[in-house]
Amino acid sequence: MQTVRAMAVAVLGSWALAHGTALAAPIACTPPVPPPAEAKPEKPKLPEKPACLDAKGGCPGWEAYSFNDAVKAYNLQAQAFRPLAEAYIQKLNAYVKASSEYASCEAKSLQQ
Repeated sequence: MQTVRAMAVAVLGSWALAHGTALAAPIACTPPVPPPAEAKPEKPKLPEKPACLDAKGGCPGWEAYSFNDAVKAYNLQAQAFRPLAEAYIQKLNAYVKASSEYASCEAKSLQQ
């Protein structure tokens, strides 16, 4: 003997076929997963500017050279940081897109 649910599905299915429509299967929406926070690259820190740099007489040679070396090292770190940051931004943008698609999917599932 069929259960009430099975009979209802059979009746609705035959009605849908008779009227040229099909019963829609439930939509399975998969929520997006954000990129892990650990994947966010750390931005290099600017070198500390010596106080003598803004002074009237300027910095002594060794301090000026030290600061210049620190700036060069920072520039190399910034150069290495840029592609890592761009890759992380691409992952964030993909997550935003997937979130929008997920929201649309959920909205469609409510309309069926």
